[in-house]
Amino acid sequence: MSLTHHPLLGRRPVRAGPDIALVPEKNEFRLTCGRVHEACGMARRTFALWLAAQTTGPILWITPTWNRDRLNPEGMVEWVDPGRFIFVNAIRAEDVLWSLEEALRAGAVPLVVGDLPGLPSLTQVRRMHLAAETGGKDGPYVPLGLLLTPDQGGAQGVESRWHMTSDHANTPGSWHLQRLRARTAPQAQWRLQIPNARGSLQIKAA
Repeated sequence: MSLTHHPLLGRRPVRAGPDIALVPEKNEFRLTCGRVHEACGMARRTFALWLAAQTTGPILWITPTWNRDRLNPEGMVEWVDPGRFIFVNAIRAEDVLWSLEEALRAGAVPLVVGDLPGLPSLTQVRRMHLAAETGGKDGPYVPLGLLLTPDQGGAQGVESRWHMTSDHANTPGSWHLQRLRARTAPQAQWRLQIPNARGSLQIKAA
């Protein structure tokens, strides 16, 4: 059976797995593990750090070697311990996707972040879903894949798509978060007042 015709790459319902909650007491802020999600917008890396702060264990962050938007540990520390991160610099764009797929298949870390220069194809996203499901069965973690995509995003086949931007003009520490797509939830948007992942969070519907 070829990989493109594997049943896990079809349209059948996905078996529910564990999840990671951005806000533990709020069901609408949960991302299913064993699947691949997308974050876009100017604050997509902040979204990734916020998500990472809700996990335990090492975090794999994969980015192209030519990407100049690198994380600064001094800025990360307000959200999550930088020492938990393993950074992988891929020479080619396709190496980023290959590394993502292999890391998800291993299930060795709870969160794999891919800082992508463009949008992956539907087949590539489906391969990553399959790899994440395999990793959840064979590895110590049920991994969650997070794709950071430029502009408004739009990767096909992702489990959910989130858009985050800063909204600091009037109140420092404010963010605008949108759920643009999810398999099991409608579109929604919120205004967040959160200085960092360890701070006091206030949520208002936008």
